[in-house]
Amino acid sequence: MHQPLSEEKVFKDPVHNYIHVQDTVIWRLINTPEFQRLRRIRQLGTSYLTFHGAEHSRFSHSLGVYEITRRIISQFERDEFSDWPKEESLVALCAALLHDVGHGPFSHSIEEAFHMNHEDWTCRIVLGNTEINAVLRQVDEELPTKVAAVIAKTYDKPIVVNLITSPLDADRMDYLLRDAHSTGVNYGTIDLDRILRLLRPHNGRIVVKESGMHAVEDYLMSRYQMYWQIYFHPVTRSSEILLRKIFKRAKELFRNGYEFSFLLEPLPDLFRGELTVEQYLMLDESLIQTVFSQWKQEKDEILSDLSARFMDRKLYKYVEIENMDTDTIDDIRTALQQVGLHPEYDLEIDFPTDLPYDVFRQGGSTDNQILLLGRKGEVREISEVSEIVRSISGIHRGKYHMYYPQNKLDGVKDKLPAEIRNYFVKQ
Repeated sequence: MHQPLSEEKVFKDPVHNYIHVQDTVIWRLINTPEFQRLRRIRQLGTSYLTFHGAEHSRFSHSLGVYEITRRIISQFERDEFSDWPKEESLVALCAALLHDVGHGPFSHSIEEAFHMNHEDWTCRIVLGNTEINAVLRQVDEELPTKVAAVIAKTYDKPIVVNLITSPLDADRMDYLLRDAHSTGVNYGTIDLDRILRLLRPHNGRIVVKESGMHAVEDYLMSRYQMYWQIYFHPVTRSSEILLRKIFKRAKELFRNGYEFSFLLEPLPDLFRGELTVEQYLMLDESLIQTVFSQWKQEKDEILSDLSARFMDRKLYKYVEIENMDTDTIDDIRTALQQVGLHPEYDLEIDFPTDLPYDVFRQGGSTDNQILLLGRKGEVREISEVSEIVRSISGIHRGKYHMYYPQNKLDGVKDKLPAEIRNYFVKQ
């Protein structure tokens, strides 16, 4: 299946230094319009409004995941590990490259707003009437189906899925390094070389030599820190909330027959939930931001206000609250409505959480485990060995954050009951 290029292609990369493309099919996939579209989708969604360097794209991340996967496979094949199925190498490389091709503009925010899943769209693009599908089929008629199965985590060779999707996979390792580099923080600077040197194929799974445990501990701590300092940063959450509310309002208006002064294709079918693959591929951040810039002048005051806030970075302010129950939330919403604010669009209660590492639970799947390979060939789950991993496993931290438009609240604050007004005071 491998058709080597007559001359290796090389991408200069800020994270991996160089990305090496040696297979004809990989080079052709990179040059498809579906993959090139990823240049117009940021890796970190709205984080550029918090960290101005976070402008890197899904394109660069996808190349990075491919490169890490290529390095792992090259090591397995160089050392002639019998547990690695060599015939699966090209499938793994294609899946690594294409794993994010189904991401939409602003990634997870648009998924939440329209109940979509990027992995589903990735599979539809790989299997549909696309150039990606044509390139894969020219190698092997079954290759699109195999690649889609890896991405959907249903492939009959779990070791291939492990490379792309697991607690210690090429995807996570690249985005930690790349996101840390672009945001200017040090938390994600893991010892990638050491981790890769100590990965092994073993009984249908990817495991780590026990001597590499400390590098994996560092990786898990980095992931934990990146979530709380970058991915769950409250200012980024504010911009994501605004984005979701824009989509929510636009969809609500469309379904109520509102006549937009500006509306581009394929948004009507997005609002209807009837997008084809061809239409989905039209969606990128350039299109969405063009629409938002026009919606700043829209007749509907809520849509106009939300769009202006997002485009001009007039984000909602927030306060941290230790405890919040549904009755209190209802009381706050009612009080805001009584003084003329919109309880759905002028308030959001957010509680971000993340489990940095899911330890094995009885009856659970080993897919969520990081396994260590001992000197005598024994395999143990990392939390059985590492006190550090045990200490962070299952950590569930976070505070409630209440988001609101400061200028609107200032205009009505004196009309609010004192007990409600006190919630909006910074602690």
